[in-house]
Amino acid sequence: MRGQKELYTILDNLEIIYQYREHPPVNTIEEATKYWKDYDSGRCKNIFLRNHKGNRHYLVILEHLRKLNMKDLESRLKQGKLTFASEKRLKKYLGLSPGSVSPFGLINDHDKHVHLFIDKKLLESDNLSFHPNNNTASLIISKNDFIRFIEHQGNTYEFIQLYDD
Repeated sequence: MRGQKELYTILDNLEIIYQYREHPPVNTIEEATKYWKDYDSGRCKNIFLRNHKGNRHYLVILEHLRKLNMKDLESRLKQGKLTFASEKRLKKYLGLSPGSVSPFGLINDHDKHVHLFIDKKLLESDNLSFHPNNNTASLIISKNDFIRFIEHQGNTYEFIQLYDD
């Protein structure tokens, strides 16, 4: 199976059931939608951000059709301007490369540095899909197992409204 082997070990140890789907490499939501037709899951886009000082990093998980209201998130955090984190930071904190951003990358965040903001809209889905730290496959897991996975990893997270209606 494609993706990070350690991830599958963790999912198996947690007894998290997943559906595995292979597809060609996808780097954007537009490319991914071609392969999501038969997925019984909420579709997500994942955005890795840093604060102005570069000492805090955030993984934002949105329902794929939503647009992040960056100014609103900046005002909530009161840490100055948020920007996309560099490829180097993505590798350092989540062990991922661009196009493969996924909350499953938390298995590589040994210091529990990254905080997650998760779109409340995703709570409406029974299942969610994410890359297994490789953009040539997707895993579909239940929303409850996704939360269990995050709690097991120990990173802080919160469900908030992250988009403009």
